Amino acid sequence: MSNVSSKGTALVTGASSGIGAIYADRLAKRGYDLILVARNEARLNAVASRIHAETGREIKVLPADLNDKESLAKVEAVLRNDASITMLVNNAGLGSVASILQADVDQMDAMIGVNITALTRLTYAVAPAFGARGSGTIVNIASVVGIAVEQLNGVYSASKSYVLSFGHSLQKDLGGKGVRVQTVLPGATATEFWDIAGYAPQKTSPVTMSAEDVVDAALAGLDAGEEVTIPGLYEAEAWTDWEAGRREMSKKFGNAKPAPRYHVAA
Repeated sequence: MSNVSSKGTALVTGASSGIGAIYADRLAKRGYDLILVARNEARLNAVASRIHAETGREIKVLPADLNDKESLAKVEAVLRNDASITMLVNNAGLGSVASILQADVDQMDAMIGVNITALTRLTYAVAPAFGARGSGTIVNIASVVGIAVEQLNGVYSASKSYVLSFGHSLQKDLGGKGVRVQTVLPGATATEFWDIAGYAPQKTSPVTMSAEDVVDAALAGLDAGEEVTIPGLYEAEAWTDWEAGRREMSKKFGNAKPAPRYHVAA
């Protein structure tokens, strides 16, 4: 049983397995009570029972399909109204390895619904309360393919680029109000994601990280004050340099005339 004093409640989406279930375990051991969100109620209950037995933390399950408007609205209402919530982990996500010539557009639309729409709405639901209190933590799980966009399905990569960009904006809007925002970019991780995405062999590839290592690295990055954590990137300066270059280039866009290389007449 945990003797750690309560740090409030963490709401974790996609918590029935994989990265989400590991976050639930680690956060409970750090002193958080939990609200666990996923579609599969039986698996949620199993995760909750195990973690409660090991830690003694209070754990609630909230079965919800984040692609269903009514289910999503219920989770939003909890985030708006439960003053005990001090952390949101937006982990739920869908993926694919199919090209645009193979993928079904309705499946891509469903992916956008979970990876972008639900993540955005849940963040908007909790941000005002966190801002008003001057505290709180939002963790959004993106992916390295948000940068290495050519590696997997284009919609999946673009959805994770959105999460990274959204995180930068949240840090700008909320950082000065005492709210922590961390964007985590895992590489290939040994979870059921690959079974659902259509490439199960990736789970046993030598470049694939365990979910435990991903979460432990992400939490270490959070403790260190990182705004963006990339567990598999050994050369931290590569991210620092890339991000500095992006920000420097962004200063150069404000010109009222096209660049001379386009030969547009005045």
